[in-house]
Amino acid sequence: MKDDAKDLLSQAEDRPALVKTRTRRGVSPRILLCLVLCAVLALLPRLVHQRLFSSRLLLLPDSLVQGTCPQVGAIFPAGPNGELWGKLSALYAQVDYEERAVAWLSDAVRIPTELYDDMGLVGEDERWEAFRPFNEYLVEAFPRIHSTVKLTKVNTYGLLYEWLGTDADLKPLLLMAHSDVVPVDPATADQWAHPPYSGHFDGERIWGRGSSDDKNGLIAAMAVIETLLEHDFQPRRTIIMSFGFDEEGGGPYSQGAQALANLLLDRYGKDAFAMIIDEGSGYVEQFGTVFAIPAIGEKGYANVHVEVKTPGGHSSIPPAHTSIGILSSLLVHLESNQENAHLIRTEPLYQYLQCVAEHAPDVSRDLRTALVKGRHSDRALREAEKIVFQDAETKALAGTTQAVDVIYGGVKSNALPEQAAAIVNHRIATDSSLGAMRARYIHLLAPLAAAFNLSYTAFGTSILGPTTETLGELIVTNPDGLEPAPTVPTDPGAKPFALLSGTIRATYAKRREALGGAREVLVAPGIISGNTDTVYYWDLSAHIFRYNHNDLGTGGLGNIHTVNESMGVESFMEEILFFTTLILNADDAELL
Repeated sequence: MKDDAKDLLSQAEDRPALVKTRTRRGVSPRILLCLVLCAVLALLPRLVHQRLFSSRLLLLPDSLVQGTCPQVGAIFPAGPNGELWGKLSALYAQVDYEERAVAWLSDAVRIPTELYDDMGLVGEDERWEAFRPFNEYLVEAFPRIHSTVKLTKVNTYGLLYEWLGTDADLKPLLLMAHSDVVPVDPATADQWAHPPYSGHFDGERIWGRGSSDDKNGLIAAMAVIETLLEHDFQPRRTIIMSFGFDEEGGGPYSQGAQALANLLLDRYGKDAFAMIIDEGSGYVEQFGTVFAIPAIGEKGYANVHVEVKTPGGHSSIPPAHTSIGILSSLLVHLESNQENAHLIRTEPLYQYLQCVAEHAPDVSRDLRTALVKGRHSDRALREAEKIVFQDAETKALAGTTQAVDVIYGGVKSNALPEQAAAIVNHRIATDSSLGAMRARYIHLLAPLAAAFNLSYTAFGTSILGPTTETLGELIVTNPDGLEPAPTVPTDPGAKPFALLSGTIRATYAKRREALGGAREVLVAPGIISGNTDTVYYWDLSAHIFRYNHNDLGTGGLGNIHTVNESMGVESFMEEILFFTTLILNADDAELL
């Protein structure tokens, strides 16, 4: 095996003991790092079945339980900002303002802004023109913003709003959203309770594509800025809103978010923002407790192409193994040797489970014991893994996944296939890397390539060269890939996470005054397995949170990406209150 292949293999050394901090091989430290999706971890009650978690509370000494998931108290705006916050909180509870907010979102939903995977360049593909009416609507709906706040149009349809603060020494607050939506399948249009672009409001929910992904976030942010301007608020801290238009795309590059991020980097510089908020998870009741789960990381992503080439010929005189047969053997070998998933003490999923162990009353005896003891015992941590990984989706959230999604080969039944190929999709664990994934392919497939007398090239490196006995080629490539996102700091000294946590708790408590119910919400860090536009913003801040302050139960988000997408009005109004509280809290230099 060649030296450069050995370099790749060195990235796949056995993982360190569970008690140690993970480091990746062959990648930069900033990649050191899952709700879904849009918010996988926030739906963990479904992912980790109640049969695994629900039982009587195991009572353990407080000294063993406390301190692993510290909670920041509710943070309410103070001083003049506190007075304004009180007025706006009362305003948001009024019917007239709710009707206004509903109209903003309903009208936005009525403008289709569908994004397709095969969209060409802006200016060349006429389908982009669908975004023009939406941007024109924003100008009409939010006149104060467009007469006061600086707007830069980026690549025609990207929108960058800059509300300059009075204190240039304070790092800006950046709010993100996207205006594009997943297309509505014409075959399912008649299955909607209300037409998909009606923006219908039935008194409880706003219906239509984009109502919960992500026009709700965009309109909520705009509504808050418009309302603050109407009340003559002048921020000390600059507030930026960055709205992309191709988040739902499947291409290797972004014409929206990437262009916006590049402009922000040029204009403000690296690490210039105090914190960034984008779409992501929300809050949900689980294990007898309401948890808000801001995602502090994202899994990586890669498509690996596995291709086998062999000589053709007539199928009446076949070799022992055709390219299709060989490829099948390779894929079976990959599926028979899945990468192990683990709970890692430094990773977000582990942090979330520790919050569950410390604060949730309805956790099973066995799991709570294993999680508490697992803080210091590898054996106990592996017992916790056995329990939570009984659910396949939770296991997938923790580890690097693989799915053979596409396979093709052969052209005719009486002709030997000269080529067979497959595409394997991976979602890379936050404690792993693209390099480790690639090295695993070399480890697993090299012996089979040798057994089938194939030359083997993996990721541009020759692993096994051709010989006189070579019967074909194995080529493995990774044309696209994304490393796991850097994990956001959540330690006691991390002001942005503390501010976000306190803002979440204050918003939830205030809204419960009107809605009733328990006013307590706990904040636990999490991750999402999908990817957001924040992948282009890593250089702008170390404090990037994927969080929509929405009820992820029946009262909030509904049917993202499918039939009957909708948004609960109470959840939407709470999202408006959240952005208000966040902006006013962030205006306090001592807090951020």
